[in-house]
Amino acid sequence: MKKTLLLSALTSAILLSGCGEQNQGNNQAPAPLVVAEQVKTIEHQASKSYIGRVEAVEDTNITAQVTGYLKQRHFDEGQMVEQGQLLYSIEPSSFQAQVATAKATLAQANAALKKAELDFQRGKNLLPKGSISQSEFDNLNATLLGATAQVEAAKAQLHLAEVNLSYTEIRAPFSGRIAQSKVSTGDLLSPQSGILTTLVSLDPIHTSFSISERERLQMGMDKVTTRTANEADSVEVKVMLENGEYFPHAGQLDYLGNRIDLDTGTISMRAVVSNPELRLLPGQHVRVELKEKQARDALVIPRRAVQTDLEGNFVMVVTEGNVAERRNVELGHQVEEGIIIRSGIADTDKVITQGLQRVRNGVPVRTDAK
Repeated sequence: MKKTLLLSALTSAILLSGCGEQNQGNNQAPAPLVVAEQVKTIEHQASKSYIGRVEAVEDTNITAQVTGYLKQRHFDEGQMVEQGQLLYSIEPSSFQAQVATAKATLAQANAALKKAELDFQRGKNLLPKGSISQSEFDNLNATLLGATAQVEAAKAQLHLAEVNLSYTEIRAPFSGRIAQSKVSTGDLLSPQSGILTTLVSLDPIHTSFSISERERLQMGMDKVTTRTANEADSVEVKVMLENGEYFPHAGQLDYLGNRIDLDTGTISMRAVVSNPELRLLPGQHVRVELKEKQARDALVIPRRAVQTDLEGNFVMVVTEGNVAERRNVELGHQVEEGIIIRSGIADTDKVITQGLQRVRNGVPVRTDAK
């Protein structure tokens, strides 16, 4: 009787234990419910803005090339001047005298040459008759050669005197705006006098800036050179002023540096911009915006789908079999539709946008797709 009761108790305990394990299995938590969205493909024109500085295409210092007293200034300070316009005139009297002297010297040399030519011709006719010796004929030939050299030297001196005389009139080498004058009428000028004034061109004008090596490659500007206008045209250049207003005239890239700056990791670039109203001035700070003219396909996801940890930016995608999988991604620009993903996902992927706090890599999930 006791054995029967003991067996019944053990059987009941085993049955109760099995039922407990079955109930525990039935109470296991279900897979987390998440919201997943399909990756979108949009047409996007990549753009980026940079801090730039306006520079003159032509910027020169006006100096004196000869020594003399300043006779007159022929411009108003700060005015626009045209190429070839007279700016300063230096007292020309001494230089005119040098030209006159050089002309007289040239006339003497020509006269001496003429006589030497006649003597040489006579000697040439007399030599076969024995009327003069070979030595005398050689002297006539040497005199002719010397007279010819004297004429060439006199011509050179005349040219130098005329050049120095031309330097008494200082003219604008190009059109632009001239600065204030640092000399006054009556001052003694010379090549050692330093800068008389400065002249800068204003239309067109340059905007210089620097970009990183990665950005240069991303926007395809590694192909842009000053000799490939078609490739330079693939990038649109806009200038934004300090007041937030866009400059009405678009620019064009015309220079790409030939090396990366080791300190900053950037490369210098430059655009040329029309400036007919002369609103842009050298030294002015602007923002230069580069934008691709041809749109490209870009993958876009909602910004809330992106998470960040010590490894960088990542998203969770729903793979086949409804399993969450981590994907490290490289972020692009923020756009109206979300954020552009440069790498890490495909256009066939679905990214989890809600319920991320309950998701781990490799964990099954239930999806409520949008």
